[in-house]
Amino acid sequence: MVQIEQDILSKNDGYAADNRRFLAARGVLALNLVSSPGSGKTTLLVRTIEDLEAELAPAVIEGDQQTSSDADRIRATGAPAIQVNTGKGCHLDAHMVGHALEGLPLDEGGLLLIENVGNLVCPAAFDLGEAHKVVILSVTEGEDKPIKYPDMFHAADLMLLSKVDLLPHLDFDVERCFALARRVNPRIGMIQVSAKSGAGLDDWYAWVRAARQMAQAGRQSISAAV
Repeated sequence: MVQIEQDILSKNDGYAADNRRFLAARGVLALNLVSSPGSGKTTLLVRTIEDLEAELAPAVIEGDQQTSSDADRIRATGAPAIQVNTGKGCHLDAHMVGHALEGLPLDEGGLLLIENVGNLVCPAAFDLGEAHKVVILSVTEGEDKPIKYPDMFHAADLMLLSKVDLLPHLDFDVERCFALARRVNPRIGMIQVSAKSGAGLDDWYAWVRAARQMAQAGRQSISAAV
């Protein structure tokens, strides 16, 4: 079983490297958004696209086991989106993402948002070629998720604590949640956001802009080397 898992991940990493080279050559920032179901990923994506569309030209790869409902919501904003249905699979892999990239229009220097299948376990192990994993945790889920699902929070560079407009109505300890996340991953960034009220979105967008600048700097380095 260990050998089979190693083989699967090794093959995936090869496809991820291909995706990363493809994106880097175009200066595209790719973010892999991961969470449990119901965290508000798609709602946050829609709000992000609406606010940043003119500036960052976002495109989306949507991962779900069935239906195209989330991709339909994204396309309604005017942004291009490709739906990837995994069937019984619990995560996207780099090969799926590579195929999606073949049919997805991406602007040079743009933004690729990958909404992974709702799951805090399997997606942690699979590199898709993204620059960063962003884990989204809603305040309706409980503050102990970082230690219940440590691999995901360890793999992420940023945690977005979503639906914070509901905090007055819930028994959720934000500081404990952040402390547990830091215990698992001392380097993780943390931002509180609400797609409904707009709280924290400026900080989220500033993080995206900074990450995009790094992606563009990497593209310049590649061009200089060539």
